[in-house]
Amino acid sequence: MEFIVKPIGFIESPFEIPEEVPIQPGFSDAFGTVVVHPNFKEGLRDIDGFSHLILLYRFDRAEREELIVQPFMDDKPKGIFAIRHPNRPNLIGLSVVRLVKVEGNKLLVKGIDVLNGTPLLDIKPLVPEFDLKEIENCKVGWLENKLVDEK
Repeated sequence: MEFIVKPIGFIESPFEIPEEVPIQPGFSDAFGTVVVHPNFKEGLRDIDGFSHLILLYRFDRAEREELIVQPFMDDKPKGIFAIRHPNRPNLIGLSVVRLVKVEGNKLLVKGIDVLNGTPLLDIKPLVPEFDLKEIENCKVGWLENKLVDEK
């Protein structure tokens, strides 16, 4: 089964080359602008009441699709579904960012970690009661010791 996904906009960021992009939103203080195509602007109604958004986008400049990749935070290859590398089968990325301001069809966000011009597929509000239920029991697999080293 195949389906077509059309971008609803694009993301402006200060990052022009992959080497500049932080490895995750949690490592970024950069600001970006989420630009929603005018025909989807109505869908932004009431979004200004949320502090954080989930952005879904396409890794349009990923080099290739791979199932085994060496992650940024380890020297051993891992399965693509156990990491957040861009070279994924469907090239779909996800970032959680802070919403700073809404201006018409543009959202100023903080914590951006994508290349400038990245196609935007969807926006969802982050709702801790929905998205982070029982987070105190969350396990992070092979990253457990890596995250301790980062602090």
